[in-house]
Amino acid sequence: MLVLSRKEEQSIIVGDNIEIKILSIKGDTVKIGITAPPELKIYRKEVFDEIQRANIEAMKSSKSIKDVILGKLGKEKEDRDNK
Repeated sequence: MLVLSRKEEQSIIVGDNIEIKILSIKGDTVKIGITAPPELKIYRKEVFDEIQRANIEAMKSSKSIKDVILGKLGKEKEDRDNK
């Protein structure tokens, strides 16, 4: 992990097109600004973790949905075969 010290209004550059700037420091809160291409997704860590958790839960649910869909498709095939 790279560790840097920055003061207000100072920046760091990541790659060719990402700038992280320290906008203000008040007490134990640091306000940062990030300039990056719009296609780059940027999340706070706690939001990203929640998205990951929700995706895992959705995948668990989608397995049961898949089973339901496959069951219905199998039933439709059985109905067609019985005609």
